[in-house]
Parts: sequence; structure tokens; C-alpha cells
Amino acid sequence: MKTLLFIYNPHAGKGKIQLCLGSVVEQFHKNGYLPTLYATQGPVWAAAALSRQYDHLVCCGGDGTLSEVVTGLQDRERPVTLGYIPAGTTNDFSKTLELPGDDMARAAELAVTGYPQDCDVGRVNGNHLFSYVAAFGIFTETSYATPQTMKNLFGRTAYILSGIKSLATLKTYHMKVTWDGGELEDEYIYGMVSNSVSVGGFKGMNNQQVILDDGLFEVVLIRAPKNLLDLNQVAAALMSRQPNEYIASIQSASVRFQSEEPVSWTLDGEFGGEHRELTVENLPRYVTILSGKQQEEKTDENTTV
Repeated sequence: MKTLLFIYNPHAGKGKIQLCLGSVVEQFHKNGYLPTLYATQGPVWAAAALSRQYDHLVCCGGDGTLSEVVTGLQDRERPVTLGYIPAGTTNDFSKTLELPGDDMARAAELAVTGYPQDCDVGRVNGNHLFSYVAAFGIFTETSYATPQTMKNLFGRTAYILSGIKSLATLKTYHMKVTWDGGELEDEYIYGMVSNSVSVGGFKGMNNQQVILDDGLFEVVLIRAPKNLLDLNQVAAALMSRQPNEYIASIQSASVRFQSEEPVSWTLDGEFGGEHRELTVENLPRYVTILSGKQQEEKTDENTTV
């Protein structure tokens, strides 16, 4: 029987894993794995680093848990295939992987029998990793500032309720943004570098361009509205998920942000520090995650914008 390390966050979402643990472990046994369970009590990356002693690794929790596990795989000498059971509030990245967030037994089955999906990972300033998004500006701080109890009670609505409080004092950031072959400089209220069809529970811009292993990130920048009419046009673009003169949508393998003051960033929904300068680079096919969708045959063509 093969060995499996199961890292799970017992407090993610509404603590559903604690009620479903039996059915999850049963799926591991049915598919030939002898699991060792590790409930998160400290830095998850440390536990993930121990996974080299096992045949397979599965993690269960929110996007932050997944991010920490990926970080813990930095020193692996051999490639790793990771199973993921989404159990957080929004489970953004699981939507891209087409993993069920409402059926933990099925998710556990896919975590050991799913379809391998190579995934790019982001690296910030040469050291910090993220799985699917690095972002600054409005709403980004709510994912780590919103209390877990509020997330459990209201789900993704909690993010919106917390974020709305900041609209009255909308903060802008003067940013110079450079990427492969381009440059912009303006006042922005939001910016993100992502590799996901969903961020904060909401669908992103031009999702047809999101390819998890193409070596490219999707970059979205929202200019600061000067009046109510501008704000309405920003809202309309977000609703239609189509860029306009207020929203720039870019694809690039690397991007650099320079600001006049320290800016708070989030990495996969967790606080990522304050930076005047931040460089994001794409690490192509850094990790393989078992997904719920059979992958189409690869081609050598990548589409860029």
C-alpha cells in the first residue's frame, strides 16, 4: 500500500472537513493509500517539506493553505504531484481546476485519481511564492482582515461587506508598471497578477486566456475614477468582464511594480507585506495538481495580448 501525507486545515471555511474526515480517509484507503494525517497548527510549509517521505501529498483547506503547501515544496529534489481538497470560503483556484467544493468525498477521490495538471507558480521579489494571485488595492486587504468567524457565517459575502467599508475613503496608488514589452504609469485603485479564472469569488477578465501552464500571467490594472461617471464605467467593465479605458488587461511572464510609497500586497488572499518595488516572475509548470478535468492535448502555440 502506498503512503500519503494528508495536510488539512480544520478551521477552513466552516470546518466542514472535521465532519467529513471519515469519508475522505475512506477514499484514500479505497484507492490504495495509507494516509498520515496532519492538522495544521503552525506553518504549513514546514509540514509540506516533510512530504518527500511519502508517495503522495494531499492538502485540504482554502487558497492560503494550498499556497503554503506549494511553498513547502521548494526544496523537493523530485517532481511532486499534489492532490487538493478545497475547503475554504471562496476556493478560487479550485474553480480553475474544476474541483468540487461541495462534495468532499468526491474531491478526495479526485485528489488521488484526478487528471494531472501542470501549473505555473508566481515568485515575488525572488523568494515568496504564490499559487494563483498577487494583488494590491481595494478589497484585497479584506481577505486577510475579515475574521474567520465572519467568513464562516456569511461566506464570500463577508469579503464584500468588509470591502465596502473602504469605498468612502477610496485609496489610490501611483504606480509605474513595466512588463515584457510594455509600460504604464498612472493612479490605480487595484492591480493583480493572476493565473486563475476566479479571484475573490468573482470571475476575472478574459477567462478564455487563462492557461495554467503557458508561462504567462494575466495582469489587471484599474485606474482611479475621478468622478461618479468614471466609477460607473469601472463597475460596468467589471460586470461585463471586458477591459475598457479604465481597466487594462495584459499577459506577461514577468511584471514589475514601482510606487512612491509602501503598498500592501496580498498573496493568495494572505498578507504579503508592504513594498515600494515588487517584481513577479512566472515559474512555468512548477507543480502538478490533480484536477477534475481531463487535459486537452498540448500544442506549441501560446496566444499573447
